[in-house]
Amino acid sequence: HIGPLSRSMDTINYGVEGHGSLTVKLTEVVSLAEEAGEAILSIYDKPSEDWEKQVKSDDSPLTAADLAANKVICDALTSKISPGVPIMSEENKQAPYEERSRWVSYWCIDPLDGTKEFIKRNGEFTVNIALMQRFSDYASPVLGVVYAPVTGKAYVAAKGHGSFMKSKDGQVSKLTALTYSPKDEGLVMVCSRSHLDERTQAIIDSYASPKTTSMGSSLKFMLVAEGTAHVYPRLAPTMEWDTAASQIVVEEAGGSVIDYETNEALRYCKENLRNPFFICYANKRE
Repeated sequence: HIGPLSRSMDTINYGVEGHGSLTVKLTEVVSLAEEAGEAILSIYDKPSEDWEKQVKSDDSPLTAADLAANKVICDALTSKISPGVPIMSEENKQAPYEERSRWVSYWCIDPLDGTKEFIKRNGEFTVNIALMQRFSDYASPVLGVVYAPVTGKAYVAAKGHGSFMKSKDGQVSKLTALTYSPKDEGLVMVCSRSHLDERTQAIIDSYASPKTTSMGSSLKFMLVAEGTAHVYPRLAPTMEWDTAASQIVVEEAGGSVIDYETNEALRYCKENLRNPFFICYANKRE
């Protein structure tokens, strides 16, 4: 697989709607995520007292690594890769909805997804970068990179082009979600290490002899995209930048990320940037 897949990933350019003839090279976004990952690891490798830990107003942690990665990504997008294309990042002040609702395309970024994992030093954190495009009254991801700095794996996708995993040594393989029926026995569920609320437990218990696995940050989605797990229920708060890049990687691998209430794909650039509860499925066949 390696040769042709690598070449096909190298040639993927995605047109940025609403910005003239601007196109984005998928490999450029992968390189940018890797650069942000280097910035994160340079801080990760220091003693933890040098991490400049803070607590944000929503009680979530923030470190120097979050801010360093954010700077690397935002600087490159605005100066080199896509001047003029708006950026929504967890670490930036959010534009008012009146302005955002007019964006045709924009970037949705979590420069360090899994700050708690970073602080625990378990390596399960990622850099998430997604290019978003407006479809009528909402936006969806059309290109995404989820990069795990500690393993050096980049999970990447562009709409209509499939999903790929690029390993640390540069080898590229295609990602294909498992095909399954909900009636199958022994399906693998992705869930939280720390606690399972009753509703999530009920979802897991609705399957026949399910197995469970856990992982930090957006790597939970990647277990589904790469064909390791079948279902990832998330009945807990997340924000749009937590899921955007992962969603396109899962979708292009044959899976889906579905609103728990409406049964439709998650929508983006909403007035309230909090996601509804959702379930991520591999390639489900009834």
